Amino acid sequence: MAVCLEMRGLRKVYKKGEIDVEALRGIDLVIDKGEFISIMGPSGSGKTTLLNIIGCLDVPTAGEVIYDGKPLHHLKENELSDYRKNNIGFIFQSYNLIPVLTVLENVELPMVIDKRLSAQERTQRAMELIERVGLKGMEHRYPRELSGGQEQRVAIARALVKRPLVVLADEPTANLDSKTAEEIIEIMRQMNEVEGTTFIFSTHDPRVEKHARRIILLQDGRIASDERK
Repeated sequence: MAVCLEMRGLRKVYKKGEIDVEALRGIDLVIDKGEFISIMGPSGSGKTTLLNIIGCLDVPTAGEVIYDGKPLHHLKENELSDYRKNNIGFIFQSYNLIPVLTVLENVELPMVIDKRLSAQERTQRAMELIERVGLKGMEHRYPRELSGGQEQRVAIARALVKRPLVVLADEPTANLDSKTAEEIIEIMRQMNEVEGTTFIFSTHDPRVEKHARRIILLQDGRIASDERK
């Protein structure tokens, strides 16, 4: 299987007054294309920091991140932003939909910003994803007209619409009831198989852990265990 993402010697140190807080303490990790991974660990273990660095939202204090064979440590902020925009999809527990846009417009938004596709191509791709996440017929509704589970389905479609290398999901089931959470996880698992997109979850949810094919446990900024099912 081809390597999608590699982290070598990642360290992250934050300043808290006069004290150095070491959030990551030498992370070495290789992630293959098409994996379905859950990053687990107690609060303060480094999950969020690691996810932010994987998502190019933060930079390591030391070490490097390599995406699809491309080292990112030397890129400037605007270059990192472009790389993030073109290669990484995000799913958040708060959905982050734009309330004045319809379902279709929310899903189309990353492609509108990118400006590479025609309006017809954007609509076609967006409608394809909307149907795949089970929202066909709801494309003209606004977020206020949707349930929490439906909003998260829109967020999944939006994250996948540009065919990113990696989708990062930060506690994607935290605000959902058990039945809806299971449905959302199943949708992401199916999209992982259909699109071949790598999914990486940061979560405390045992339901996500149950469906993950690889579980990485962080403790005190280090990898405590890394198990494949």
